[in-house]
Amino acid sequence: MRILELHIYGYGQLENVIIKDLADFQVFYGENEAGKSTIMAFIHGILFGFPTKQQTELRYEPKHSNNYGGKIRVYHEEHGFAVIERVKGKAAGDVKVVMDNGMMGGEELLKELVAGFDKNLFQAVFSFNIHGLQNVHQMKGEDIGKFLFSAGTLGTERLSQTESFLQKELDNRFKPSGKKPIINEKLQALNEINLELKKAASKNKEYETLLEKREMHIQEMQEINGRLKELGSKINQLHEWKRIESNVREEKWTEKELSDLGEVSFPTHGLERLEKLLELIHPYEAELISLSERIENEKKELAEMRPERALLESESALLTLLDQVPLMEQLTIEKQQCELKIAEYDEKLSVIREKLHLPIAEKDVFAINTNIYMRNQVEITSRKRQKLQEVKEELEERFQEETRILQEIEKEVRMAESNLLAKQDREHLEKQVINGNDKKGLEADLKALRDKIEFYQLGYDRDQKEWVNSRKQKRIQFFLFEGILLGLLFYGLLTKQWVLLFIGLIGCILTAYFMTKASKESKAEEMQQTLVELKEKEKQLVEKLHSAEYMDLTKLEEHLKRDTLRREEVQVLKLKLKQQQSQYDKVITKFEEWELEFAQNKEKLLSLSLELNIPEYIAVPFLLEAFELIEQYKTTSREKNQFQTKVEQINHQQAKLYKELNKFATRFLTEQGLALQEIAYLLRNRLKEEHEKKIKSQERERKIAELAADVKQKGHEIEHLKTEYNKLLHAAGVETEQEFYELGKKAEKQGELLGILGTLKSQLEYSLLPRVIWETFLHIHNSDEIIAEHNHEVLHLQTRLKKQQEELAALNYEIQVLEEGGVYSTILHNYKQKKYELEESAKEWAVYCIAQEILSNTVEKYKKVHVPRMISKAEEYLSFLTNDNYQKIHLQQTGTGFLVERKDRTIFEANELSQATTEQLYVSIRLALATTLYEKFQFPIIIDDSFVNFDAKRTQKVIELLQSLQTNQVLFFTCHEHLLQLFEKKNILNITKGAVQIIS
Repeated sequence: MRILELHIYGYGQLENVIIKDLADFQVFYGENEAGKSTIMAFIHGILFGFPTKQQTELRYEPKHSNNYGGKIRVYHEEHGFAVIERVKGKAAGDVKVVMDNGMMGGEELLKELVAGFDKNLFQAVFSFNIHGLQNVHQMKGEDIGKFLFSAGTLGTERLSQTESFLQKELDNRFKPSGKKPIINEKLQALNEINLELKKAASKNKEYETLLEKREMHIQEMQEINGRLKELGSKINQLHEWKRIESNVREEKWTEKELSDLGEVSFPTHGLERLEKLLELIHPYEAELISLSERIENEKKELAEMRPERALLESESALLTLLDQVPLMEQLTIEKQQCELKIAEYDEKLSVIREKLHLPIAEKDVFAINTNIYMRNQVEITSRKRQKLQEVKEELEERFQEETRILQEIEKEVRMAESNLLAKQDREHLEKQVINGNDKKGLEADLKALRDKIEFYQLGYDRDQKEWVNSRKQKRIQFFLFEGILLGLLFYGLLTKQWVLLFIGLIGCILTAYFMTKASKESKAEEMQQTLVELKEKEKQLVEKLHSAEYMDLTKLEEHLKRDTLRREEVQVLKLKLKQQQSQYDKVITKFEEWELEFAQNKEKLLSLSLELNIPEYIAVPFLLEAFELIEQYKTTSREKNQFQTKVEQINHQQAKLYKELNKFATRFLTEQGLALQEIAYLLRNRLKEEHEKKIKSQERERKIAELAADVKQKGHEIEHLKTEYNKLLHAAGVETEQEFYELGKKAEKQGELLGILGTLKSQLEYSLLPRVIWETFLHIHNSDEIIAEHNHEVLHLQTRLKKQQEELAALNYEIQVLEEGGVYSTILHNYKQKKYELEESAKEWAVYCIAQEILSNTVEKYKKVHVPRMISKAEEYLSFLTNDNYQKIHLQQTGTGFLVERKDRTIFEANELSQATTEQLYVSIRLALATTLYEKFQFPIIIDDSFVNFDAKRTQKVIELLQSLQTNQVLFFTCHEHLLQLFEKKNILNITKGAVQIIS
């Protein structure tokens, strides 16, 4: 997760503060009480809730505003961009989370974003300050190792504090060789009272005799209770047997009947299936006989109607001829149109011959080459000649222009060289200027700049006040005018006057647009930027005034500067002259190239005219037009020939059609010598009659085929049914239908017995009497007598038990009298009280002992599974911070703590290191914890002046280490200005009371 933007509505002294574009390594610089801790607390509060009034943490409620809270814009690696807003509300504040994809939520969605972290865990892992290092300073030597191990597992000293607390509690309660712990004292006191109790008991023999009698009575009562319990169980079993006896005996009889019946193998629902098969087979056999008779009748009718096969086979040819008959008149009209077209083409060819006026015959025109290549050559040559004429005109204009410009530049060069200083005069001026600068000029500039700063400062204050007042007035005017336009809009809507509605709508939109545009920014921001720039210039001028001695040489510098400018101008003019001369030469070269291309084009044009048989006087001006007329002549002649060919085809087609129709009339018609239309009519009718015969015969054949298919299908079905019939008999293991029915009745009886047996078993399933002892009860026939005997014995035992209870009560009373009447009872009571107190203290000691054992096991598991990866990263960080002086970190073999190995292989305990090295070890472990064990939670690392005790080199090293972290954003808070040189200025935010700005 990266924090991109903070918007503080009100938190402590900060009100309406917006901090945008937070970098991956962001530094917050400010003096004490500027608001650094407030910003840190604000981040913690928005993410995890504001402190409640019952907690000791500061709530940072603003003193001069009711706005409490703010929002943070973050980027989450899985969920994308999100805005988290928390304001004053319930105990921890009301929170709202808005994702960029439109999803909204509250505390549940926020917990998902922060991966279930709470405030304490987040501060322990990702947020640390100088107090962690101060804890290292204040500890005793033997506690430093435990503290560092705790920091490497939980991020705080909570683990070491818990270990110390548990050990302290255990030591306060019990030590094996101690005397002052609570349990040791109570054990000593209990032993002393026990000795006194034994002395008192030896003096009271009667008391011991009474105790023995009481034990005997108690034992006899336990035996009676056991017998009563046994008798009660037997009585309950007998009552249960009376309830289920009839079902058990019936179950036995049913099982015997099934055994006598033996195993019966009969198909499921066999009788029903056999009857259904017989019901289907008989109708199918009758239907087969009916279908065979219908097929014979249809075949007789088919033989009586047979179509003329020869005519039907010639149908396609005949229909083709008949379809051409209506086209005869159309062909005649088309023939006349073709003859008219031929006349038109003759006239057109005559006109083209007159235009060309070539001394060649018509057949020679077709011999002229007018293919695509020749046409392309003619077009290219003609266009090339026309383009050469245009290029010639353009080159003549350029020649005149380049000549004029060249003469003007030469004149300017001569004039500029005449205004230059002589070489000796210039050298003299340069020596005078080298010795100093103009001090008076700089002082005047500084005074003018300060006056300007004062003027802008007054203007900025005045504009700021005017902008605030103007904005209030514009808001009032905007709402008034907007209300009028809205009234006009609703009036137009209600009265359906669309013009008023449109005017009101456009007015509202324009008013809102101009108001928004006018309220975006004021000129005060631009003036503030100008003030910053002017103050920077003032600083530069002051530094320049104190850096060297000056002389009043302004005029000399200006004179020298003017001469330098003139020399530069001369160089520029000479360069322009050289470029213009180059342009002039290029124009001359272009003229020469044009003359060569023109001669080549003329030669190509004469070659083409000779190949096309076109005279030179026509080819030079009109080569392309003459070529196109020749192509047109050839195209027109070809089209004329096509129409002549078409006329011949029409004549041939008409004769052929009449001849073919006469052949069909001779074969299939009785009348002869008929006209073409009559022959076509009679042939079409005859063809229609034969088609009707063909359709009727096809219907008969199709019907016969369908009936044959039905016969075949019914045969297959009867065969399938008979197969099923035989399978059913085979499955039953019989050969005749009568044997099948007898076996079926036997199977029905077996099914009934199995149903009865299933019902009995389901009724007996819930019996309280186990099935294994049913056999022992089957020979019992007088269960009521046995139950009566058992009840009589129960009454006798109850009478004995009551007598024993009365005797036991008398003995207890006598023992109580003896205990209350002497020293023994007092000592015994004291002994029991002390014993109870000892047991309670031992329970408390056991609780702490188990807790210590669980914590120790957890630490050992953590050391084996998770800590090695963290230590590896911590070694890398420690090696970097100490310039490879300390390279290895080892775990203590037992308990918690670290051993550190120097590069010379010397091993130190944590308390043996110097104070600075211990602090570097603490920083390495804390950073390694965040980047390894919690690496999948890429939260920002927040640091508040944790390195103020480091010297310059150690501070630079730890900053370089922080800047090398790639996966976590780092927010660094400091009040020490000397640290700012270690960071890029663009990543430093200067915090003053109520404002945040980038240090420039």
